[in-house]
Amino acid sequence: MLRLEGVRAVVTGGGSGIGRAIAARFAAEGALVLVADVDDGAARYVVEEIGAGAIHCGVDVSQAEDVQRMVELAIREWGGLDALVNNAGIGVAATTPLTEEADWDRVMAVNLKGAFLGMKYAIPAIRDSGGGSVTNISSIAAIVGVADRAAYSASKGGVLALTRAAAIDHIGEGVRVNAILPGTADTPWIARITAGYENPVSARAAMQARQPHGRFVSPEEIAAMAAYLASDEAGSIVGAAMIVDGGMTAR
Repeated sequence: MLRLEGVRAVVTGGGSGIGRAIAARFAAEGALVLVADVDDGAARYVVEEIGAGAIHCGVDVSQAEDVQRMVELAIREWGGLDALVNNAGIGVAATTPLTEEADWDRVMAVNLKGAFLGMKYAIPAIRDSGGGSVTNISSIAAIVGVADRAAYSASKGGVLALTRAAAIDHIGEGVRVNAILPGTADTPWIARITAGYENPVSARAAMQARQPHGRFVSPEEIAAMAAYLASDEAGSIVGAAMIVDGGMTAR
């Protein structure tokens, strides 16, 4: 039997990178997947890759009406909701003094407020469907210092704290809330970040070298963890910070 057979799941930021890998893994494990992304065209493309059982939705996770509409679409299509993966996220490369206020606000709006809004609207739906899971994609930047990532680190620290608070609030309702803390993953976002450095090739090599196993974490490795957390096998995993970082935080 497939691990996620019949699970009705929403994956935000599902149009590329980690979200795309999670959506594909969930579908391969038998889930019905709503691929949500601010780029609806990208979400539609992922749905075409996945095939039957997947739907898409254009969503700005920082906007309450968009997130509410996303959850309502899942309920309307499937009659309920069993799992949410809050994956949508952005970042800027800057220290605290060099971070523009507008960039700070946007990073917080997408990364932290987006996770809040996802849980605000999805948790009641998951509860009413008989219970399930929420997985928030945080980052190892939530627990260790990472250079030039002030706003990103603060937002992901907030996501981790919010995960733990929600886990305690909702486990009695049958909703398990956990976080995944990836190391540096090989995603389009990394390409955009490194492009802003004087020497993009050196910047990319330095990011790879941060992980003791000597390479980027793959989106598929993070997707495997997300599938586990959404499955019945993770029934006692509540409020956890699951680190997938190639040993970066073990130093």
